[in-house]
Amino acid sequence: MAKKAKKAKTDEASKPAGSQSSFTAENGQDVQENPPSMQIMAQYVKDLSFENPLAPESLMQPEAQPQVDIGVNVNAQKREPDAFDVDLHLEAKATHEGKTIFAVELVYGGVFRVENVPEEMLQAIILIECPRMLFPYARAILSEAIRDGGFPPLMLDPIDFAALYQQRMMQEQQAQA
Repeated sequence: MAKKAKKAKTDEASKPAGSQSSFTAENGQDVQENPPSMQIMAQYVKDLSFENPLAPESLMQPEAQPQVDIGVNVNAQKREPDAFDVDLHLEAKATHEGKTIFAVELVYGGVFRVENVPEEMLQAIILIECPRMLFPYARAILSEAIRDGGFPPLMLDPIDFAALYQQRMMQEQQAQA
């Protein structure tokens, strides 16, 4: 036999004018009608640059494993009340004995709609969750550009955007002090 689902009770009488509706679930917890949400409206390559300054020699005589330095940066800008441009900037530079073997730079952007998020959490959502969603696509583009330049693809490890955000906040606090 199928059980009948109990309807959640709406507590409209105690709701202040102009506030969001909430429901009381069977377990007694309040459930918001308009939960926080995030949507990717668009994603795109904003800038892509690949330099192979020693080609074709660097491709014909592979030398020892080069030193590869990786840089990551995230920037965001508000477009509309609930829409944000988020840019994930990735760069990789391979060097050997002071010579640049290759250098690649990618700015991968996304437009996100973020709704019903408390103001105090908004910056963290924009600078942690949005780049986390963009990263797999940006990593693939960066890897393919390096491979298309004649080198083995660079497999970037996942990035801890929460740690980058915390580091950024500490730097801003130190700069203000």
